[in-house]
Amino acid sequence: MEKQRLAEPGPWRKWGPYLSERQWGTVREAFGDGGAWESFTHDQARYRAYRWGEDGLAGFSDDRQRMCLALTLWNGKDPILKERLFGLTNSEGNHGEDVKECYFYLDATPTASYLRMLYKYPQQPFPYEDLRYTNAARNRNEAEYELLDTGVFDDNRYFDVVVEYAKAGPDDILMRVTAHNRGPEDATLHLLPTLWFRHTWSWAGDDRVPSLHTCAPNTIRAEHAELGTWWWYVEQPVPLLVTENETDNERVFGSPNTARFVKDGIERVVIHSEPAVSPDGVGTKAAAHHEFRIPAGESATVRIRFTNRSTADPFASFDATISERRTEADDFYDEVLQGDPKSDQRLVCRQALAGLLWSQQYYAFDVERWLTERGVDPLTSGQDWRHLVAEDVIVMPDKWEYPWFAAWDLAFHAVPLATVDPDLAKRQIELLLTRRYLHPNGQIPAYEWNFSDVNPPVHAWAAWYVYQLDNDTEFLKRVFHPLLRTFDWWLNRKDADGRNLFQGGFLGLDNIGVFDRSAPLPTGGRVDQADGTAWMALYCQNLVQMALELGKDDPAYLEHAATLMENLSWIAAATGHVGSGLWDEDEGFFFDVLRHPDGRVTPLRVRSAVGLLPLAAATVISAEVRRDHPELVEDMRGFLDRHPAVRTALWGHGAQADAHGPVLFSLFDEERLRRILTKMLDEREFLSPHGIRSLSRWHEDHPYVLVVDGVEHRVGYLPAESDNGMFGGNSNWRGPVWFPINALVIRALLHLHEYFGDRFTVECPTGSGRQLTLREVADDISERLLDTFLAGVDGMRPVHGGQKRYANDPHWQDLVLFYEYFHGDNGAGLGASHQTGWTALVALLPQVVTR
Repeated sequence: MEKQRLAEPGPWRKWGPYLSERQWGTVREAFGDGGAWESFTHDQARYRAYRWGEDGLAGFSDDRQRMCLALTLWNGKDPILKERLFGLTNSEGNHGEDVKECYFYLDATPTASYLRMLYKYPQQPFPYEDLRYTNAARNRNEAEYELLDTGVFDDNRYFDVVVEYAKAGPDDILMRVTAHNRGPEDATLHLLPTLWFRHTWSWAGDDRVPSLHTCAPNTIRAEHAELGTWWWYVEQPVPLLVTENETDNERVFGSPNTARFVKDGIERVVIHSEPAVSPDGVGTKAAAHHEFRIPAGESATVRIRFTNRSTADPFASFDATISERRTEADDFYDEVLQGDPKSDQRLVCRQALAGLLWSQQYYAFDVERWLTERGVDPLTSGQDWRHLVAEDVIVMPDKWEYPWFAAWDLAFHAVPLATVDPDLAKRQIELLLTRRYLHPNGQIPAYEWNFSDVNPPVHAWAAWYVYQLDNDTEFLKRVFHPLLRTFDWWLNRKDADGRNLFQGGFLGLDNIGVFDRSAPLPTGGRVDQADGTAWMALYCQNLVQMALELGKDDPAYLEHAATLMENLSWIAAATGHVGSGLWDEDEGFFFDVLRHPDGRVTPLRVRSAVGLLPLAAATVISAEVRRDHPELVEDMRGFLDRHPAVRTALWGHGAQADAHGPVLFSLFDEERLRRILTKMLDEREFLSPHGIRSLSRWHEDHPYVLVVDGVEHRVGYLPAESDNGMFGGNSNWRGPVWFPINALVIRALLHLHEYFGDRFTVECPTGSGRQLTLREVADDISERLLDTFLAGVDGMRPVHGGQKRYANDPHWQDLVLFYEYFHGDNGAGLGASHQTGWTALVALLPQVVTR
């Protein structure tokens, strides 16, 4: 059934988990001279109406976030209602911002026909100040202080709150909340399912004010100019609390309120017993107030139905419908995932995909309007992205870190998405290539904090990957030309002297380098980047593949293919040129090169992912292409005849293939490949028990040091968190394992095996005496990555970093977190704790391992 729903256009996607679990602290909401986090805080969020988006716990909304549903909780002891997730801002955490809650996305279908998540709510007062002050007192070399460390879950004094959504139809939404008391004593819990409108009126520019009306016992009628009339049914006879989604100006700004009832009215009624909600039951925000005394070991359930059709018996077949949707979800994943449905591997992959699908969020940002709100003339502001207008559902890195996109994250999200929802994957890739996002000069916006920064150009890689899964030629046509524009932007903007060696800024690898690569160098000059150049070679190769594929039906694309292959030849020749390129013959590795203003050259001999990324720029042109397009072969032969220096620098590419066999396009030859792999597969260097490290462990005892004007710049191996404040101090590429880099390496090894076949073997691990083909090496790395999440014989999953509750407690042991990156030695999760995002790439690994 889920596959049938995916085939239907439109309606089943209208409603979904598009509501963020945090909006406060965004650039879009910021006013004044303070930073975004200081301008709109967690404390203000319960008083202050948002301008650009909404948030809520276990939220659900339409695809424009006009009407929102979520869950509000109160344990009878907290000073505030639990309406949204809590965490630390970038300046509060000793490793930057991070959510300090325990919650898990357990299941999701692509159309949101069935969703399930778990929130663990303490029965004692939530330790907001303890988390703030204890983390603030710790330095970067100390571990983060997490919610589990506070003792608030001791003796199992908490509630497991399970939230399920199921669709009886595209516009008929069932919400079931089941709260389990895991503690040893009876405990009080207030459950308040909440319905409200995003504030789109008054200062937001729309004079059409929607409304909620208590129209019958346990029923609220919702009226919206665009969405029409809806009914919100509550199964149990409980108080319906209705207020306005208006800012409490008195509390936030010290000025008079413009509305009699304001956003925090429901909290004031529930916690303080104040008469702060509408006695007429009319407003724009409402909650159904359920109060339970739940016996130890027992549970309580709340049922809500939200539909655009009035019905006399809204709860007939309610539980049966949810059970049916859950069974359909099981059937869907039985088709998508391989192996035993009850296996631990399947559990991990299904939760990874669930987290990715739950992370779809509505993102709105009109830069011209944003500037105007701040009294800035958009035409004279100097703002380079005033054309950008976003009103879209985007698959975000996570649901807590406020809605934002990063270009390369989004490309990596699309790849695992394509296994469950190819249409959604394609839309995500196409989104940043539309005129509403793509800069007129061809640049893809990097991320919300700085659209003009440069993310690695992996959109073409992701587009080609998704195409190979789906074979949608029309999609390939739609993305090819905007991708080509972006490639031209890189050629024109990021190759400082036309030598085909590129400088792209930090390129997403944050603090991996000797210097902050987005800032002016203390030496002056520039850094020619091995990763920037490799990204461009890979980009070029992917465009070649697309042009050749499209050229099967339209010969006009073959001219693009010929031009791109020439570009690729120039890049490959420049990269590997001994003495002036990025290859270091003595070290047998690629390095960044510092070019001083006086012409001196200093190789920055840091063994990092920067030098591994050239492996990803390896593409095989099949014998079939050579046979079907002999004119391309002749064109390339002519090009190399005209440019003998390029031919010499390419080290005889394709010489190992027969005259009619496949051709390998890469930045290395076989000898150099073996030298790189020797380091990459050495467990004393890059190969960890849980994948490929971002920095060689060799630098633990041999840090790289460069002294400039008496100042020492040092790069040493750090398997866990960063020890410096670069990029906020919450990102580290000096040792941990990152899934996107591993995905690129695995994909490259599979391509290389396609060319070399079983004749090419390499020692893996280095020094072990075990010879593996490149395909087997890819499988080995995949198994190491997957093992990060799998329970061992002791029940421990490395990702949980030795936290025994996940192994010993039956209510925790099947729960998996998908972190931003992972400890380089033991696999413990690090960084953002719920950034399923690109870590959902783990769902692809079993397909590699079992292929």
